[in-house]
Amino acid sequence: MGSALGLGSQHPADTSGQLAASPPRQASTVEQDRFETLWSNRPPHVLLIEDDEGDALLVEALVEDSGVDVRLGRARTLAHALAQLDAEAPQCVLLDLHLPDAQGLDALNKVLARSAEAAVVVLTGLSEEQAGLAAVAAGAQDYLVKGRLEADGFMRAIRYAMQRKQTELAAAALQTGRLRAEENARLERGLLPTPLLLDDTVSVCARYRPGRAQALLGGDFYDVVQTPDGATHAVVGDVSGHGPDEAALGVCLRVAWRAFVMAGARGQALLDLLEKILVAERSGPEIFATLIAVTRPPGDSGVAVQRAGHPGFLVRSSKGVRMEAVAGGPALGIVPDWDSTWPVTQIPMEPSGALMLFTDGLIEGRTGPGSERLDEQGLLDIARRHADLPAEQFVDTLIHTAQSLAADWGGLADDVAVLHLEWNTSS
Repeated sequence: MGSALGLGSQHPADTSGQLAASPPRQASTVEQDRFETLWSNRPPHVLLIEDDEGDALLVEALVEDSGVDVRLGRARTLAHALAQLDAEAPQCVLLDLHLPDAQGLDALNKVLARSAEAAVVVLTGLSEEQAGLAAVAAGAQDYLVKGRLEADGFMRAIRYAMQRKQTELAAAALQTGRLRAEENARLERGLLPTPLLLDDTVSVCARYRPGRAQALLGGDFYDVVQTPDGATHAVVGDVSGHGPDEAALGVCLRVAWRAFVMAGARGQALLDLLEKILVAERSGPEIFATLIAVTRPPGDSGVAVQRAGHPGFLVRSSKGVRMEAVAGGPALGIVPDWDSTWPVTQIPMEPSGALMLFTDGLIEGRTGPGSERLDEQGLLDIARRHADLPAEQFVDTLIHTAQSLAADWGGLADDVAVLHLEWNTSS
């Protein structure tokens, strides 16, 4: 290497002509507080990638003279540095551009690729400022020219480089979060649509709650439509898994269900079509979906129900609340090559009765040690205690109670979708 790092202030000579060691300069209280606040009182890890022993010693002296507590590591080759980066990510990398096994921007690019969260400061010679500028353009936070450094300026440059890198990472994380939130909002609008109602003979109360600490949108979905003949059709479904693929598949199934119902598909034919859509659109053969679909013609004394691997549903009447678990078929996509059947079952209802469909996230939260769960019976017990509440309070109370019972055991782990339908015969 051509030039050595120049210290801004030399150690005073003693009477024998040898350099006498002076005590390290103590950083000011303000300077130290700012540095420690940035790194939560932990000394930052700085990795020096430098093959020249003289320059490495002078860097050590600059760090010592600064009076700032820094954990300084050393690598003599790029290969050695990459191995250290894999073992422990530093907050800052001091990189010489002339190494035995890498030169110039090639070394920088490999360091950036291996440690994207570290602030990289390039060390250049007096005649290499253009190389330093090129390094900054390529992703380095800063460059320092050898021969022009003092302890204060050296440590200040490292600190500012780390601050800029943290700001850059925070801005990138904020942008990623914003984009994810926008994508989730688009998917959520598709999963949780506005009911398509032609009159006020039926009132709809819908709720969706994400599972505990759920960063990814799930595939729970619901929909309600009234067809021109006055019949009310509703569905609640749940795609297995969480993430954008599952949410997108839930949107696809929900939109397909609405389109097929509006086009006149009913019963076995409707679920056959939905299973074909699921198999064509799913990201892997392990993905399946459960659902429950109901249809009630105007003035009918009952409701037609189809169930595909889904929990039962609650029926509310003047006599109280009951759980209905009708015969059903397998979840969609479980055995797509078989001739699966999903029978349609007629369930009696009062003219002004109500029903509540839900996904299994509402009943599968742990409520005690081991595998104890709320289950359908537990939900029914809660519903019976609050049978006199109006629709919105009834639904919110059931969800809140289920969440409270599971709170000490990790909360509701899965998403919850609830759809409450109540008929008004006076309209």
